[in-house]
Amino acid sequence: MNKFEIGLQFFADAGTVVNATNQYVNAYTGDATSFEVAGKSLSPTMKVFYDTALLENARPQMFYAQFAKRQPLPLKHGGSVEWRKFDTFARAEKLTEGVIPTGQKFGLTKITGSIDQYGTYTTISDRLEMRAYDPIIMGATEEMGASGAETQEKLIRDALLVGTNVLYCDNIDPSTGEIATGAGVVATPTSCAQMEASATAMSALTPTMINKAVTILKRNRVPQINGRYYAVIHPSVAFDLRQNKDWIEAHKYAAPEQQFNGEIGELHGVRFVENVFAPVLGGDDYKNKANGVTYATYFFGKDGFGIIDPEGGGMEMIVKDKGQVGGPLDQFSTVGYKFETNGATILYQERILRVMSCSSFSASDETN
Repeated sequence: MNKFEIGLQFFADAGTVVNATNQYVNAYTGDATSFEVAGKSLSPTMKVFYDTALLENARPQMFYAQFAKRQPLPLKHGGSVEWRKFDTFARAEKLTEGVIPTGQKFGLTKITGSIDQYGTYTTISDRLEMRAYDPIIMGATEEMGASGAETQEKLIRDALLVGTNVLYCDNIDPSTGEIATGAGVVATPTSCAQMEASATAMSALTPTMINKAVTILKRNRVPQINGRYYAVIHPSVAFDLRQNKDWIEAHKYAAPEQQFNGEIGELHGVRFVENVFAPVLGGDDYKNKANGVTYATYFFGKDGFGIIDPEGGGMEMIVKDKGQVGGPLDQFSTVGYKFETNGATILYQERILRVMSCSSFSASDETN
């Protein structure tokens, strides 16, 4: 019997599929096939299914966007939009008989916002798809929804952080609720560095501070949302606030009505939405007197900020089968998403009040 040593690469058929200008070409026969191989692409039905799954997982975790004024951006209209607002008039003055009064100037303020594109993806090997017990692509879709929501939430909250309408919570004695009087304690801070976070003095978001915030909004004639102001609050700050006897849980509202996503309760005419991505801040600009973190609670009136809704640029799930992107051996698929957004554009500074506070968790919470 004759024996021969034959390398496996002897059987490799490298010329069967050659990438040509607009098709695959067989180098031996000249036969051409389309780049779109039958059975290898994602069907329209599955595309809709994955898009729906992505949004269903993202929406329950999105809180800031529900208070935005949305501005459509049609296709082929560039990457920016304008919001226009008319300047207000002063009150009328008493007329003098026969004398023409001085007229008022009438102006229009333009505010612009532009969109950027965001996205991410993951790869899933063919072996993982074949051997894993759990539905891998659906699991990845769920996690991508969470990632998309977190990305949008942080883009909005960071854009709002530059607002100029800021209130710092008073330093109080936690045991009595009265203004703290210890040595070196500033009763009414004007910066995060003056905010206390100890057992004897705390810059806390109290019912009194909520009343003060509401008063500021009313003095600025900020229109309400469905008859109330709304605030987005971090769970650590909400923990302290919910200890108050006047707190009303959302399920105990006297008049049932539509609630916003994440709504947890009401106090003194303000309804609160809890959001784990509400700003937890540190560093030189935001750390408190004890070098712990501070928290920003945004109080909203109607249409205080705007979000661009780009046509064709909403959050989109993109799944590529291994036959499309998996290389010469179809070794992996990809799952990802992308979207376009301006984050947020502040339209009326007075309609967004950022209330800075500490909490009983200031020493242990990490910045986000």
